[in-house]
Amino acid sequence: MLKILVASSKGGCGKTTIATNLAAYYAQDGKNTVLVDTDRQGSSQRWCEKRVGYGSPVLPISGTRHGWAGRIPPDTQRIVVDAPAGIRVGELAELIEDVHALVIPVLPSRIDLEASEAFLAEVAELPRIKRGKVAVGLVANRLKPWTTAAQQAVDEIKRLPFPLVAQLRDTQGYVLMTGLGKSIFDYHSEVIRSHQEDWEKLIRWLKKVG
Repeated sequence: MLKILVASSKGGCGKTTIATNLAAYYAQDGKNTVLVDTDRQGSSQRWCEKRVGYGSPVLPISGTRHGWAGRIPPDTQRIVVDAPAGIRVGELAELIEDVHALVIPVLPSRIDLEASEAFLAEVAELPRIKRGKVAVGLVANRLKPWTTAAQQAVDEIKRLPFPLVAQLRDTQGYVLMTGLGKSIFDYHSEVIRSHQEDWEKLIRWLKKVG
């Protein structure tokens, strides 16, 4: 059972978008998938509820109260945990106790990069991460790769203490799909396939972890 935590110290970084799309990918791949929503806003849980009736459903579990791990079905193959918005390192330490991978989205702006530097320095000191028990990967999110600013931001992200495992381009498609309970992996048009390719490195990295 592969368990993935998606978390960031910054709100609005696309954390829930990454969590829901990862869950949809695994469900499409035939894996029994659970999406645990520990954010009180409940966005991931609502996404799962909208997805009911599709050919690849994702089971939602609220993680806002203690004991949620006991509600995960024994035949679950993939668990994606959507962390609370603006999580602090102390809260993160509790959530990574039994996860295999921590995915941290980073936006390509000066404010976000500076905030990420401090957060990641603290994350690197967490005992389970220092011991190599949890793999940590960064995702550069909402990139406009045709701009110089985005290219410079990617170069800066690569200097952060954890590897850059994916670069996801900015598109309003994610917003529209999330509102429908769908994902980038539920469509097969040529335009969408080009965005699916952005996820390949992240998927391969997670396969190595699991």
